[in-house]
Order: sequence, then C-alpha cells, then structure tokens
Amino acid sequence: MQQAKRILLIGLGRWGVNHLRVLQSMPVELFVADSDPARLNSSGVPQSHRTADAASLFPIIDAAVVVTPAQTHFEICRDLLAAGKDVFVEKPITSESADAKELIELANSSGLVLQVGHILRFDPASVWMRDVIAQGRFGEIKMLRANFSGFKRPRQDTGVTFADGIHFIDLFKFLLGHSPRRVHAVMRNFLRPDGQMDDESFIALEYDVGRSTPILATIEAGYHVPGKMRELMIVGKDASAVCDYNVAQYKIKTFENRHVVEGGEIKAKEGAMCQLEFPPEEPLRAELAAFIESIETRQRPLVDGTDGMEAVRVVEAAMESSRTGKWIDIGE
Repeated sequence: MQQAKRILLIGLGRWGVNHLRVLQSMPVELFVADSDPARLNSSGVPQSHRTADAASLFPIIDAAVVVTPAQTHFEICRDLLAAGKDVFVEKPITSESADAKELIELANSSGLVLQVGHILRFDPASVWMRDVIAQGRFGEIKMLRANFSGFKRPRQDTGVTFADGIHFIDLFKFLLGHSPRRVHAVMRNFLRPDGQMDDESFIALEYDVGRSTPILATIEAGYHVPGKMRELMIVGKDASAVCDYNVAQYKIKTFENRHVVEGGEIKAKEGAMCQLEFPPEEPLRAELAAFIESIETRQRPLVDGTDGMEAVRVVEAAMESSRTGKWIDIGE
C-alpha cells in the first residue's frame, strides 16, 4: 500500500481555509503553516503538524500547497523547488512573468511538479464547453464574453484583474487552445485612487485561430456592481451557450440561434433552448486531487507553470494597455 503523501499547506487565510477543508478530507498526511497563531490553533491540525515557520517542515514533506498573498508566491515557491518539493501555487503563479519563468525553469530542471490554481478548468461545465468547441458543434466561434464581478471587499495583495479577471484569461486559453494575439484594457481605481491596484477592469482580447477574422473576447471584473456574477457566454455561428458558474448543477443553457440571409436580408432565427445538468463536483477538490495524482504519477498537470506564466503575461499586457490607451501585442 502506497504511503500517504506528506503535504504542507502554507497559508490559512480567506481561500486557504477552503484548501484546508478539502485537504483534511483527502488521503494525505497534512501539515500547515501560517504566521497567525490563531489560524494555526483553529485549524484542527495536530500541534506536531503545524508551524509558523514553513521552511522548518521542508525536509519532511513531499509537496506543498501555497495559498499566500500573490507577492510572496515567487520566493516561497522558489525555496520549495530548490528544496526538491513539488508545488501547487494559487493563481497568479507570480506577480511578474519573469519570476514565473524562473520557477518553470527550476521545476523543469529538477523534474518537479509545478501546478497553478486556475480552478475554472476543473469545473465539469468548462470541460464540456472545451470539448463542444473542439467538435465544432457551435460552428465558427465569433465571441466569448465573461463577467467576474460583484460587490465585495477587495483583495489587499493584487488588483481585480490579477485576482478575478485572470480566471477567464486562463479559461479562454483552455477553451480555445490559444493565447490571445493582442489585448486592450481599461482599468480604474475607484476605492484607492492613489494606488496601483485596479478595482474595476474591462478587457478586450483577440485570438488568431487561422482565419481572416479573429475571435473577439471580453472580460469584465470588479468589486462594485450589486450581486455576484460568474458568467461566460460563447457565441458561435450555429449555436451559443451561457454558463453560470454560480449554479451548482444546471450551469449551461444552449441556444440554437442563427443569422441567415433570406431575400437579400439578414434575419435572426431563434432556435431551441436546452438546459444542461452537470454533476455537483467541487472544482477545488478536483484540482487538488489532480495535484496529488501528478505527484504520484509524475505526469504533467492540467495547469502547469507555463499556463500560469502565460496568464500573467496577458495581465501585464492589459495593464500596459490601460496605462497607454493602446492595443498591446502579445509576443510568443
């Protein structure tokens, strides 16, 4: 019987406690590290397996899950990889793509697993949409539209594009199999006008898929509008779909709507609408299970360091676009 992997969870903050809950239900030997004694004491992890000094546990663990502020990711992950440990790091992989590249090179040179927490890839609805697009069931894809907005407290470590918009930046790559060729963005700092962290973001992306007209995609993210929106729309020539990630099971509605030319005029013909049911699987559990599987099999994770770096590169280009007011090309 294979021995349970010794996993160190670093960070027990707002999102870290969700990792804690899931990891405590998995067949691993769990250790936790956090600078806050109250968080450690309330973790439910035995005292022998918790510490304020994460590095002190590096010699005895197999891998780590890093759920700390974004600006700390690079140093923590670099030290873990240098110690020969597999790493799962929450998105964004790092605050700068150059740092992400260094982590990727370190992981590759040592044959280590480096997985990034782009959670939407692990939702069954996302997998269905990717497969349907690949099968051509929507016809030629015209547009993607996404909204990750709602009234909530802003993060203290990153702006909303890095915190929330990046979810759909990565998901678009997962769905289309391509990174964007260029980006245009408008970002605003309403809550902290003198700061550098955006709290409202509007991003347009173009994807070159080998045809004369690129796919257009847009992402809205912000902390101001009422409610909680986690929505994706796919518009194709033959059919379209709307996915609501807030819904547990009936997430997707498809519409067989088409524009057709009749008598020299363009007409809009509405077709059948269908609502699809998906198993109520928790994406966080799925992605952590995938990380454990990658540790055991040494297989490349679904979201590796390169995926994480490419998402950061798009955010960097979006930030440059917002500063300059120009479309920014994204090189290879």
